[in-house]
Amino acid sequence: MSTPPGQHPHAHQSVEVYQGEYVWAELVDDEEPRADDGQEQPGSSTRPSAGRRIAQYAATAARLALGATGPGLIHGWQATVYWTTVGYMSDEEIRRRLVKKHLDTYVAQRDDTVHDINKLNKKAQRLARDAADFGLTREEALQLKDVAGELKRRRTAGLALAQIPFDVTAVQPTADQIRRYRTTHGWARFAGVIVPAGASTIAMVLAAPLAGLLAVPVLAGAAWWLGRHPIALTQRALPADLYGPPELEPPTRPADPDNPTTTMEEEDLTPYPIAQATTPEEAEEALRRAILHEGGDVEAVTGGRREPWGWSARVTFNTGSPDDLNSDQTYKGLVTLLKLRRNGLLIEGDPDAGEACTVRMLLSDPFTPALVGPVPYRSPRSASITSIFDFGVAMDASPLAFSLAGLMLLMVADSGGGKSGIMLAMAEAATSTVDAAVINLDPVGTGVGDLGPAITLNATMSDKKIIAVLKFLLTLCSARARQRAAYGWGNKWQVSPEHPALCVFVDEWPQLSPKAKALLIKLLLLGRKEAIWVYGGSQYGTKDHLGEAIGPKLSAKLLGACRRVDVTELLGGGALAEGYRADLIRAATHTQLNDAGQIYGVGLPGMPDRPIRYQVREILAPLAAQLGAERATAGLPDLTHTLTEAGLLMKWYELIKVCSGASGPADEDAPEVPEILGLLREIFVRESDPDFLTMDQVHHHLRNEDLDQWGRWDDRDDQGRLRELGKTLARQLQKAGVELSSERITELAGNPKGYYLADVEGAINSLS
Repeated sequence: MSTPPGQHPHAHQSVEVYQGEYVWAELVDDEEPRADDGQEQPGSSTRPSAGRRIAQYAATAARLALGATGPGLIHGWQATVYWTTVGYMSDEEIRRRLVKKHLDTYVAQRDDTVHDINKLNKKAQRLARDAADFGLTREEALQLKDVAGELKRRRTAGLALAQIPFDVTAVQPTADQIRRYRTTHGWARFAGVIVPAGASTIAMVLAAPLAGLLAVPVLAGAAWWLGRHPIALTQRALPADLYGPPELEPPTRPADPDNPTTTMEEEDLTPYPIAQATTPEEAEEALRRAILHEGGDVEAVTGGRREPWGWSARVTFNTGSPDDLNSDQTYKGLVTLLKLRRNGLLIEGDPDAGEACTVRMLLSDPFTPALVGPVPYRSPRSASITSIFDFGVAMDASPLAFSLAGLMLLMVADSGGGKSGIMLAMAEAATSTVDAAVINLDPVGTGVGDLGPAITLNATMSDKKIIAVLKFLLTLCSARARQRAAYGWGNKWQVSPEHPALCVFVDEWPQLSPKAKALLIKLLLLGRKEAIWVYGGSQYGTKDHLGEAIGPKLSAKLLGACRRVDVTELLGGGALAEGYRADLIRAATHTQLNDAGQIYGVGLPGMPDRPIRYQVREILAPLAAQLGAERATAGLPDLTHTLTEAGLLMKWYELIKVCSGASGPADEDAPEVPEILGLLREIFVRESDPDFLTMDQVHHHLRNEDLDQWGRWDDRDDQGRLRELGKTLARQLQKAGVELSSERITELAGNPKGYYLADVEGAINSLS
């Protein structure tokens, strides 16, 4: 047979299997003569001897076997060492095992004591029963006495033993003791398991070599399998029996009596200000420590994020509720620990995860000009009332954008809270549409009148005009209901340029007369289906100021700086805990803007109901006047067609004539309230309109109003001071023609004199 080209003439082809692959190899015998030597050696053979071939095959087989089983043998050795040295136990498991050993001894001692006491007690009871049944000899009587004495001593000792607490700190192992535990158990396993097992194996092989030879394939197969399925050499989870007793948990009490600032836990839980955080992890840790300090059971603080105004993070609780963070004591404690401004902590509960919330920590004004952005320009007749309008931005930079269509809305904010500005922003959006006419009502001011000729109808500072407008709108509601039925429009008015909606803006709601309030509330109940939508503004949201408990029933609510009672009245008793902290928003002053224009919103179309602050973009009076003139020039929505169909066109013209007359504070339809009566009513407003005020309370406000006039009797005793006050008030009220006198306040101890709110309001209403 010829030798293939390129192959050594004395090479032999063989196939090797290495690590699962087939490898071709040539076995060359360098001792054989080569063809190119040019010499022939006598007696030489062209084939290697049989012995050499067998040795070569054996070497190849050994290499194959070692390659297949070597990794498994190595890993098996590593696993054996890992088991022998107790590597699968964590330091925490060893610590718990050592503590549990002490705890088991502690419990066993007390159990043994209780067992001995019970045993001795049974013996004493048996002797006592025998004494009662059969009587006692002298020896038995002495025995009973001894048993009773021993039982008493055992009980005393047992009681003392039970009162000794298990000292977790004293039995905590040190790092050296934990290492010693590993070393001791390692040597014990080596001497007790490894050495005997190895000796037994060697002895078996020497005694029965054939059995040892038969075991080789089994061991090789096991090594091959282990090489492909290695055992994970990781520390195991804590066994269940080491989780139960609280004594096994890492103690937080001082471990070193000489250094009480160190604890068995290496974790430092000292709170620190959020301003010191430079990374999200540090911010999360600052918040976690603060909540733990205030008693919160925190599972995790995650999602730390640097914001333009401070930090935000997500908090998840094991027990309790995120709402607990809004409780007064906890809230103030967190503000102090994190070193925030007084209203600089905002908590937003997660509606999809009751155990979690988002916490925002404010270090500066959250609404910078860059975040809020400029007022968007809306050209005349460029939108529909059903369009979505962009009014502002949330703290997390999401837009405050919603449609005004279909809303019966109440905006509540204190003076300086930005209420009028927000009403103006909504009216500006409404006047940019082709299918909505704007009506402006305000009993004491100009409302959204800065938009000038863009307003279809103004009725301000005149109760007669406001009542006339409200009566007309209620009549239109009935007419539109008939029109809907005739057109087959279903249960709501179909808004179009031919059939526009009417957007009624009512500012200073509490200042409306009782009759106007009643008409407005009726309109709120009837107008939504007929596309006559009301957007009311008030400094208060409670029933006694609005006339009825209508606030909670309205579809949408906006809350600026206001009282807590306003928040709970409009949004429910749990609103403050949920994070609707409008009571923390600071109204503007004459010289300081503060948080004017910031609101919480509920029920806004397309917007989630979430306790997050929004900032409405302010529209200044010059811009409003400019936009109003542009829109009037372009043409306002025409009501002629729809009013003609309703048969109310002539009444509409009459209403325009009534509202176009001069109006002001001196309007004949709004009689002037005498100064002293108005001052008394204002004092009730300052006190949040209680049912009554004592003369002493009234005097406090009068002195603040004019110390020279009302502080003349401060040098007298209380009885004389209040007597002179009552006489002076009576004279001034009588001089003003007001029938109002002080009454005994029977609800208070001692029946002091004062005024009832109902009497003051009755005196004002009697002037109309």
